[in-house]
Amino acid sequence: MKAITAENIVKSYPAKKTAVYALNNVSFAVDQGEIFGLIGPDGAGKTSLFRILTTLLLADTGKATVDGFDVINDYQNIRNRIGYMPGRFSLYQDLSVQENLEFFATIFNTSIQENYALIKEIYEQIEPFKTRRAGQLSGGMKQKLALCCALIHKPSVLFLDEPTTGVDAVSRKEFWEMLYRLKAQGITIMVATPYMDEAGRCDRVALIQKGKLLSVDTPNGITGAFNKPLWSVSANNMFGLMNDLKKDPAVESCFPFGQVHHVVFKGRENGRAKLDEIVGRGNYNQVTIKAIKPNIEDCFMALMRE
Repeated sequence: MKAITAENIVKSYPAKKTAVYALNNVSFAVDQGEIFGLIGPDGAGKTSLFRILTTLLLADTGKATVDGFDVINDYQNIRNRIGYMPGRFSLYQDLSVQENLEFFATIFNTSIQENYALIKEIYEQIEPFKTRRAGQLSGGMKQKLALCCALIHKPSVLFLDEPTTGVDAVSRKEFWEMLYRLKAQGITIMVATPYMDEAGRCDRVALIQKGKLLSVDTPNGITGAFNKPLWSVSANNMFGLMNDLKKDPAVESCFPFGQVHHVVFKGRENGRAKLDEIVGRGNYNQVTIKAIKPNIEDCFMALMRE
């Protein structure tokens, strides 16, 4: 049995002239005990899909199950079995850390003591602040508290909607280490994120843009499907170099990536020779050109063009 299934999910919202599709025939399945990533920018449809799977929103058409239960007919069973951490901090900011945790435990007819082993490693990091109001916590501490509240009833499936947005790099790393430990305990985790680098931390990922799935595969499977040579180029005038590259008819795409540009050509011509030609025409200095392997973001950009 799959932990999560979605079949031809469609969700639209009314607009002035025509309906806007947040989800357009979305289908996928998540294995039990898997970390499954939903990767896409803001507005791609991630939150709408999460709200449908967690029984907070009805799809226009399509079917979905969580832990074998239908999201419409068996919504109560699903709510008892899942943990959900929404994108925005949604705990009671006037309650203390301890009071928030006790409140969520009570809702699910359990106690902190009963499932303390599940949250122990996470809660120990915020326990020194257990009397502090939740609204006064730092971003990383709020994240840990929200995760504790989502886990206190020992869910079988955990939904995390952009859990690391606005959190520093160290807290992001710690958070993913916590997810690996939860996976080792048999919890299925579905995580939505706009950060392409987090895709590599998942067992499988679904790339989504404008409500459509572009690809569903392992991170290595997605990057392995990139079938054209990719080049990294830098020079003293990066803005001028980008314009010259984009204007050349042989160039299929050019995107800035930090201190370099990633370039793909339309054909199979000698990319190095062509780049030397383009750079030479512009009289650039401090030029660096090298062939590189694609990352998830390169693949996402390529799939969007297709």
